[in-house]
Amino acid sequence: MPEVNRRRFLQLAGATTAFSALSASIQRAAALPANHRTGSIEDVEHIVVLMQENRSFDHYFGSLRGVRGFGDPRPVTLDNGKSVWHQSDGTKDVLPFHPDADDLGMAFIQDLPHGWNDGHAAVNDGKYDGWVPAKGATTMAYLKREDIPFHYALADTFTICDAYHCSFIGSTDPNRYYMWTGYTGNDGTGGGPVLGNDEKGYGWTTYPERLEQAGISWKIYQDIGDGLDAAGGWGWISDAYRGNYGDNSLLYFDRYRNARPGDPLHDKARTGTDHGKGEGYFDRLRADVRNGTLPQISWIAAPEAFTEHPNWPANYGAWYIAQVIDALTAVPEVWAKTALFITYDENDGFFDHLVPPFPPGSAAQGKSTVDAGPDYFKGDSSHVAGAYGLGQRVPMLVVSPWSKGGYVCSETLDHTSIIRFMERRFGVHEPNISPWRRAVCGDLTSAFDFSRKDTEPVALPDTDGYEPPDRVRHPDYVPTPPADAVLPKQERGLRPARPLRYAPHVDAAADPAAGRLTLTFASGPRAGAAFLVTSGNRTDGPWTYTTEAGKTVSDTWNAAYSAGSHDLTVHGPNGFLRAFKGSNKKAGCEVTARHTGDDIRLTFTNHGSGTARLRLADGYGGRTTAVTVRAGATVHHTVDLARSRRWYDLTVTDEADPAFLRRFAGHVENGRAGVSDPAIITE
Repeated sequence: MPEVNRRRFLQLAGATTAFSALSASIQRAAALPANHRTGSIEDVEHIVVLMQENRSFDHYFGSLRGVRGFGDPRPVTLDNGKSVWHQSDGTKDVLPFHPDADDLGMAFIQDLPHGWNDGHAAVNDGKYDGWVPAKGATTMAYLKREDIPFHYALADTFTICDAYHCSFIGSTDPNRYYMWTGYTGNDGTGGGPVLGNDEKGYGWTTYPERLEQAGISWKIYQDIGDGLDAAGGWGWISDAYRGNYGDNSLLYFDRYRNARPGDPLHDKARTGTDHGKGEGYFDRLRADVRNGTLPQISWIAAPEAFTEHPNWPANYGAWYIAQVIDALTAVPEVWAKTALFITYDENDGFFDHLVPPFPPGSAAQGKSTVDAGPDYFKGDSSHVAGAYGLGQRVPMLVVSPWSKGGYVCSETLDHTSIIRFMERRFGVHEPNISPWRRAVCGDLTSAFDFSRKDTEPVALPDTDGYEPPDRVRHPDYVPTPPADAVLPKQERGLRPARPLRYAPHVDAAADPAAGRLTLTFASGPRAGAAFLVTSGNRTDGPWTYTTEAGKTVSDTWNAAYSAGSHDLTVHGPNGFLRAFKGSNKKAGCEVTARHTGDDIRLTFTNHGSGTARLRLADGYGGRTTAVTVRAGATVHHTVDLARSRRWYDLTVTDEADPAFLRRFAGHVENGRAGVSDPAIITE
């Protein structure tokens, strides 16, 4: 940041008097009680969505305490045997690094490639090793609390979702089409599928149109800038502090473009403030809150400078978010009935370590109990074949009277989850959301506790100093990775965790005569899930498996193993892991695991001809246990998880077979809130 602007920033940051009223109103967001008329989702009368731009979860929150970030104890291993954090530039590994810059939250950090082809090059069919070649070294840069204190304080006060993904591996518009319509025209109707920011004019039905037909009130809050131009584009380019940056993607649909005054599609989606003529960005939102006319569903699209899109500062967005919260909390009776979702359309080119769920491209790459065809693009002359999504994790902050307390919600979610929350509340179905996506992603209700008791508010930091000191777009700040790469650690401490519906398990069955191993996947009776399988001794993976709630799917790995052995690791939701290593050539013990109430129950079955002497090690600090299983016998063993707060990481080895290993890790859900993973590596 040039010195003159840095001085101006420091002057603004010290101007606390002007912040006092704003601070008080933000405190109300944490202090005001919730509407508890029914103790259910019916208490939500207003849903507001603020979708910002282009930041990944690790980029913003990898160092936040109590989320699955840099301290993840069970990261994916790449084909080269290194953890997913080690992204090679072809010569050396680049690890996540904190740029060496003053006032990083006010820096104009460079924008990175974030299209379909470079996104799929980074993901590399799930191998996940192409990030630096596809995006550049800045992909590994991250911010921390001292840079974006307002964002961190929101997470500490309300609920952060650490398994929320963008919907699409690629750019802004398709991700916003998922948020506003449930897909990106995947079936080829209405001008789809749209794989980039083409903005040609489309004809499939949007969710606001369905709301209109059902009599549910809705509105887009935005600044009109220069409005629609003759070519049908949204004229925001001339001034980054006016307009909506083209982020009201409804305006790329012909029925909205052709709408005239008096048509709800015009009046609710094409109108807004005119900052160029002195109207405040939030005047209409404030007026609707004060007048009792806030719609049942609203979306907010910010001017470019406030979207947090690189190369604009993250903390310009903090200032904008604070103003939105200030407007919504101006009338306590309105805020008591309001749920605000703050998320980001895509990850730009910024790395996130959690490999997202995606459907298999063929039977050779996995299976699904639900049709995954609509979620896989077969390629064309300009775009490689690949899954539409899920894309990388992006931040999602659930700010409401029912989501206070600094919780983490670790259910797999994406932009269609926002629509599904609206479906649950107002009963308007969106048929464009695919069966695979409905099986894998939740509906965001897991982020709420509608029966909750109010907690003490947490102080939020001053954002007055983040109001832009000028109206200038500054040159890119291009950070340089350090010469000595070291994996960062997370802040110390746990975080309360929202209960989830998962009860996953994966069982192995060996066939020594045929030299094969079969895995059977299940997500449990109440929620579907996706699983990623990697191998430590073959390179034709990874493989991906999806099971709907209550269903199972199986697949077999054959004698193509190196030296007839197996080395498979399965990753699932919320830190779930299963590892299977050993020989395919001889019969021996097999182990299965099931969640039971607050504990986990292991079953040891000896298929061999001799007595097996096994050792059970507890990664959460419990004692190592000897387990003896006679030939042909079955032994059950329950592990008490009270000490680890229902988290487990158990490894079984065989004294007589050094190659044998079974590992079981994850969290037992019992319908009650818990805590974040105690094994997360912290400062």
